[in-house]
Amino acid sequence: MFELLFYALPALLLAGFAYAAYLLVRRARRISRTWAHGLTAEARCLRMFTTTSGGGGDTSVHTTVHHVYEFTTRDGRTVRFEEEDGPATVLEGDFVTVRYLPELPQRATARPPARGRLAAGTGCGLVLLGVAGAFCVGFMVVAHAMFTESGGLLP
Repeated sequence: MFELLFYALPALLLAGFAYAAYLLVRRARRISRTWAHGLTAEARCLRMFTTTSGGGGDTSVHTTVHHVYEFTTRDGRTVRFEEEDGPATVLEGDFVTVRYLPELPQRATARPPARGRLAAGTGCGLVLLGVAGAFCVGFMVVAHAMFTESGGLLP
């Protein structure tokens, strides 16, 4: 029963890493599709704020800039959305160009197209998840070898 922990926990982590990779690729595809095929509209920045994370003792602080935008679609709907990691130079009241897919206007983006940066970020994320997944598989292989060599229980 104890050995099950050495298989179940890494397998659960592997499933989580696979799901995170799926979400990462899905997000990149959606943004890329929005840049390539999306409609444009003028949006107004309604609010700009920052959030911080980390910052306890020896850990670093990470600040994220958020913007809340509002625009009107070509068919007359008013859409409001929030976007993280936007440029700190966009302030409340500023007008920006947003791109949106007609079927998903709430998933609009005010980020200018940067396909290379998107690919690099997605690739780095996938490599990191792959390394973590390989570590889990390696851990399970070593644990299995130890269990079979010792007759079922660790010494």
